[in-house]
Amino acid sequence: MNESDKFPLIAKTMAELEDVLAEELIGIGAENIEIGTRMVSFTGDKTLMYKANIHCRTALRILKPIYTFKAENADEVYEEVKKLNWDEYLSLDKTFAVDSVVYSHIFTHSKFVAYRVKDAIADYFTEKYGKRPSVSVSNPDLVFNIHITHKTCTLSLDSSGESLHKRGYRVAQTEAPLNEVLAAGMILKSGWHGESTFIDPMCGSGTLLIEAAMIALGIPPGIHRKHFAFENWNDFDEELFSEIYNDDSGAREFRYRIIGSDISPKAISVAEKNIRNAGLKKYIDLEVKALQQYTEAPKPAGVFMTNPPYGERIKVEDIDELYALIGERLKHVFIGYRAYILSYKKELFDKIGLKASKRFPLRNGQLECEMREYEIFAGKRREQDKKNFHKDIPSQTKINKELAWRDRKRKFDLPPQNNHKKHSKFHPDKKKFTEKTTNKTFRKRNTKKNK
Repeated sequence: MNESDKFPLIAKTMAELEDVLAEELIGIGAENIEIGTRMVSFTGDKTLMYKANIHCRTALRILKPIYTFKAENADEVYEEVKKLNWDEYLSLDKTFAVDSVVYSHIFTHSKFVAYRVKDAIADYFTEKYGKRPSVSVSNPDLVFNIHITHKTCTLSLDSSGESLHKRGYRVAQTEAPLNEVLAAGMILKSGWHGESTFIDPMCGSGTLLIEAAMIALGIPPGIHRKHFAFENWNDFDEELFSEIYNDDSGAREFRYRIIGSDISPKAISVAEKNIRNAGLKKYIDLEVKALQQYTEAPKPAGVFMTNPPYGERIKVEDIDELYALIGERLKHVFIGYRAYILSYKKELFDKIGLKASKRFPLRNGQLECEMREYEIFAGKRREQDKKNFHKDIPSQTKINKELAWRDRKRKFDLPPQNNHKKHSKFHPDKKKFTEKTTNKTFRKRNTKKNK
């Protein structure tokens, strides 16, 4: 990486995932890494910027700062933004949008700041050419980001476009699906990279299962996306991007099993659609199965990870019974496993009845949550304990009543399949992944711009 080719970059993420993202950036060669609040700043070149968009599992977007200045009001922001030579970034035939993030007692309305930035860009072109590029909210060619902290304003080009949590594999969803970035962060925080069995017994739409499979196989999270915003930039290097996109040097062979189950047939149907679209059907086992039906754990032991329902997300009458059941199954069935449970109420964790070995603060939407780790060791159990194994399970009727929300309340969004879906070499159903897989095996992604 030549010094002259380097420039500053910012990777945005979710709260409490900054450390994981920093490790990911180090792994792809980023330099001068500094962790901030919901962001990590670093330096790199164009190659690294492309890689960060394709490979970082816990990044929401990658920004390229183009101008930093001081301002005390929206009019000063307008004047500073208008000074830029906007022909370097935008042309009359392209659409644009402006996002804003404001942490300031001076600027109290982030949307108004965004409007003033839009006005400055539009007026620049109007005064120079007599016409202006159009603003597009839904599908802009370029996205600019204005970030204000107190009086410091940073204007950036958004290289990602749509948030990077939109991987491109989700074609159906249940109610309140787990964010893909959060799911990947949970797995990476656990330290699991595919060296053992992975099970989610309340899998919903299959997000944890899919993210786990992509981590285990070394599949980049951005491989199913059809577009990145930098593909519309004036300096877009199509050949370089194609080379990075089709590089399979990180591919790994996975020798274990990824297992998902759910009490709801509809949830399993949704998970099947997403897994199939991700090209991971041969790596993930699915079945309709309630947690209380697990009387024997899959071997060899590995990681048990799940995001069970909780009060703010789903209203259930006897939610305590479910968490008691989780603890009971872990203690008596999943011996030798490391378990990770995501929730947000201390009293729910208390119902599990096990001592956590680690605690990871996380945010799930607006909820301040925690993922707790439980190491399930084999212990002494009385023979009577074994005889009364099923008697200790909370009421089957209560559990079924409690979990009936999965059939009653889940809503499904089934957009039409795109028959012109781009294929990449990272589609595991096309060919078994091994270290020796070559680029010639796969159809390369068509990265040419639409004319």
